[in-house]
Amino acid sequence: MKIGFIGSGIMGRPMAENLLRAGHQLTVYGRRFDRIEPILVRGALGKGTPAEVAAETDVTFTVVSDTTDVEQIILGDRGLIQGAKPGHIVVDMSTVAPSATRRIAAALAERGVHMLDAPVSGGETGAREGSLSIMVGGEVPIFDKVRPLFEILGSSVVHVGGHGAGQVVKCCNQIVVGLTFEGVAEAILLARRNGVDPVKMREALMGGFAGSRILEVHGQRMLDSHYKAGFKVKLHHKDMAIVMDNAQETATPLPGAALIAQQMNALMGAGDSELDSSALMRALERLTGESK
Repeated sequence: MKIGFIGSGIMGRPMAENLLRAGHQLTVYGRRFDRIEPILVRGALGKGTPAEVAAETDVTFTVVSDTTDVEQIILGDRGLIQGAKPGHIVVDMSTVAPSATRRIAAALAERGVHMLDAPVSGGETGAREGSLSIMVGGEVPIFDKVRPLFEILGSSVVHVGGHGAGQVVKCCNQIVVGLTFEGVAEAILLARRNGVDPVKMREALMGGFAGSRILEVHGQRMLDSHYKAGFKVKLHHKDMAIVMDNAQETATPLPGAALIAQQMNALMGAGDSELDSSALMRALERLTGESK
């Protein structure tokens, strides 16, 4: 298949590079030339609008920041829908509201264009290494067509249901990730305030049921107070807003998720939007006066 790719940020750029490395030709669009230039240098072809990308390809991936951007890129005046031929497949790997995904999929279907929602987990490292977890919503035959491309981008590729199901599962992912961040941060804080070495505490926990990838990687970040962005606070803040909106739409009680949403609000208010979301540790430290 001829592949289009739109989105060249922290996640999108390494994903596009992995597709190129696998031998696929990409046609790309970006609002900023400096963002797509590294991909063009590696052999991708550039176009001036999303519609032009769709007109030249069979499947187009989008990896952008929020629902508004996704809607504009896909349904806008120069969006993919304007250039896509019947049978074209749009694969949105952004994290957006499930309701928006279903609305976009319906609009595309009226033109004979297919859609998969395929948000990811794994951060910049997973994008770079091609080891992302990809949760896919949409029709099974369309998923089967795109699966070989997903397998270049991720090590775990799971079809989870119809349109919007991928986004619902991503909401679930962000709840678990956020609450695990909270648990690790609280454990470090409690150990420290009891005079117990939090490094030794983490080492002990890694050998039992509390052990996790988050305790391993982000627990170390919290111990080092090293929050260079892998997945930014502002993106986790946005994702938790999606979670809480969906909870309201479905009358689902999510008290733990509400706590994480408030922690992300606190970090945003403190000017920490560009830090890694494991900086949630800072929100707790500020409650004790240990951090400004």
